[in-house]
Amino acid sequence: MRRRVLELKNITVRRLAVPGLIALLSIGTAFAQSGDNKAQEQSGKPAAANQADAAKESQHKIDQFVEAAQAINGPAGNPECVWLGRRVVQLVWVDDLDTAFRHLDLYDRFGCPGGHIQAAFRCLTRFANQIDDKVPNSLRDHVHACWINPGAQPQAVAAAPSNPPATAGATPAPTPTPANPQPQASPQPPAK
Repeated sequence: MRRRVLELKNITVRRLAVPGLIALLSIGTAFAQSGDNKAQEQSGKPAAANQADAAKESQHKIDQFVEAAQAINGPAGNPECVWLGRRVVQLVWVDDLDTAFRHLDLYDRFGCPGGHIQAAFRCLTRFANQIDDKVPNSLRDHVHACWINPGAQPQAVAAAPSNPPATAGATPAPTPTPANPQPQASPQPPAK
């Protein structure tokens, strides 16, 4: 009799073990997925807004690749060269040289021109005072602009007028003249 009871227990345990294991795994994945939803809820953006932002960002990237292909003749306009090259320039700018050199190896393997990276980085250094870490995508946008046109120059800041505008009824102040308008003679070396 004992033998039959033990066999009945073993059969019952075997039949319940597989469905129980499946139930535990499904519960575990459900908890893992619910953690992502909580993170999205905490960020304050609904899932649809995140998807719309992702679609907008994806379209922006595609537009940049198309712009680069139209503006640049040769391999530097290929999407893989554009992506890797801009990445290398950006990584060198933020002093992540190890990662930049790894990307540069890939850039070279795709047959992309190394001189374009040098020209784009040279252009980026001209815009150094316009790159602001507090402005989102400032560095990325400047890197893209320099990739498209490495010869770009920053626009000169409009100089302030030397004389302030005169107000009504006021007389302009006279400009100061030097006390000694004649040039000084340069000292002569002693004669030998």
